[in-house]
Amino acid sequence: MKQPLDALIFDFDGLILDTETPEFDILQKIYAEHAAELTLERWAQIIGGSSFDPGADLEQLLGSSIDRDAVLARWRTETDRVIAAQAPLPGVIDLLDDAQLRGLKLAVASSSPHEWVDGHLKRLGLFERFDHIVCADDVTHAKPSPELFLLAQTRLNVRADRVVIFEDSPNGVKAANAAGIPVVAIPNPVTAKMDFRGEHVRLSSLSEFHILDWTVYNGIHSKIKEKK
Repeated sequence: MKQPLDALIFDFDGLILDTETPEFDILQKIYAEHAAELTLERWAQIIGGSSFDPGADLEQLLGSSIDRDAVLARWRTETDRVIAAQAPLPGVIDLLDDAQLRGLKLAVASSSPHEWVDGHLKRLGLFERFDHIVCADDVTHAKPSPELFLLAQTRLNVRADRVVIFEDSPNGVKAANAAGIPVVAIPNPVTAKMDFRGEHVRLSSLSEFHILDWTVYNGIHSKIKEKK
């Protein structure tokens, strides 16, 4: 039976705005200057989840003390400069337009704080497009805990089978699965190299998602599961 969507829930970092590629690239450079390596495997444990202290991580790798505040300040200054010049990722605006035209409710659920998410959404002119914005400040546990998505679902007042989550990271997909809400994985250049499991559909960008096709995606997913 056809189940139309009532709402969409978006991750922010790496999904609406590619904050994660510059964060990883610049931090890799800082680690290399300290004769240390930030591997993609290590970053995969962090991305899409809770906050990260690169200075503390570097100290652990080096086995000696460094100026943690200086490392953090440089990382944030250089990455913020790059991110501030970026536009939304492909498909974001078109999907928001289509969703609003069809009367769908919209939410952001991010492991980043409101100051970061709200600030960039306002800069991009997208803040008012969302009915609810749920951030790390609003919950006890960030992703991969399901708290953010469950709170967003509650505030949207929709059934789990009538909403879909868009995520770019393995931690985000885990959180969506734990919340019992269907999830579409849309990896960015960094997370595309990571090990994803559990997504209902994987697309290369939001441009490939069409609201009216969601029942088709669900149908394909069900058939694949039946064959296993």
